Amino acid sequence: MKKILIPFVLLIVVMLSACGGNKTDQVKSPSTESSNAQASSEASTPAAKDSDTFTYQSENGPVEVPTHPQRVVVITRFLTGNVMALGVPLVGVDEMSKTNPNFAEKLAGVEAVTDESLEKIIELNPDLIIGLSDIKNIDKLKQIAPTVTYTYGKVDFLTQQLEIGKLLNKEQEAQDWVKDFDARSKKTGEEIKAKIGADTTVSVIETFNKQLYVYGYKFGRGTEILYDQFGLGMPEKVKEATKQDSFFAVSTEVLKDYSGDYIIFSKDADENNSFQETETYKNIPAVKNQHVFEVDAKAFYFNDPLSMEYQLEFFTQHFLGK
Repeated sequence: MKKILIPFVLLIVVMLSACGGNKTDQVKSPSTESSNAQASSEASTPAAKDSDTFTYQSENGPVEVPTHPQRVVVITRFLTGNVMALGVPLVGVDEMSKTNPNFAEKLAGVEAVTDESLEKIIELNPDLIIGLSDIKNIDKLKQIAPTVTYTYGKVDFLTQQLEIGKLLNKEQEAQDWVKDFDARSKKTGEEIKAKIGADTTVSVIETFNKQLYVYGYKFGRGTEILYDQFGLGMPEKVKEATKQDSFFAVSTEVLKDYSGDYIIFSKDADENNSFQETETYKNIPAVKNQHVFEVDAKAFYFNDPLSMEYQLEFFTQHFLGK
């Protein structure tokens, strides 16, 4: 009797495996595995994703997440590039990420979503949702797929990538990038200070929603690289004004008081940038000395690995002429 049953059971298993694989057989599996992955070869296939999970220790407690996520939704512009840098498939992102010229090509077939477009997210059938701690409908999102949130600015950009690496089971890849980028950016910073002077100050400005702002520490727009990695100085008035929120609204009339020896202008062509035509602006020392570096704001907002690589290349070219 056993001899008859064994082949029959095996046949049933094969049939069930084939049915389970139809849903995801068009999805490409990650090419690498971290130390947290299961040892068996089945663990690396998309068909095993429903049962192949591990516990991620999020800032809000443990969350059971897929070991090899294949359909990730990111409901924040601040973490899209973190996931992209690790090569994990995205099926939904926020609209602002899709307008980033550095992301546009890779996100061409990815849906735009918000924390309120629940039906669309359901249709995308995600196996993991990532967002910020203040997103809406968190309980409903958790019913759709495992949902992990982060508090923006709670950790620095390097640590944030390490956390995303842990979440996506790509910890080694994240560690490799962090170590390499940290060394490269600090080396570039030393070269820049040797050329322009260690005491040289830099300001970061941007027009946003019809208002002119200056930016302080750790708020994207290249601030993490300029002030942390490069170790360049920030004007005292900017340091004081941005102490609480990391940004501060200014008028054209007082912009000179917040301007460093160099100005990085994160410029959105869709905003009103007419202040650049005023005599007040043209008489700022950094402007007169041609020490203003303009960059597309849509590509400069964020502090994810892809954006940081772009910013590092931009600063290397403009400060060092490389």
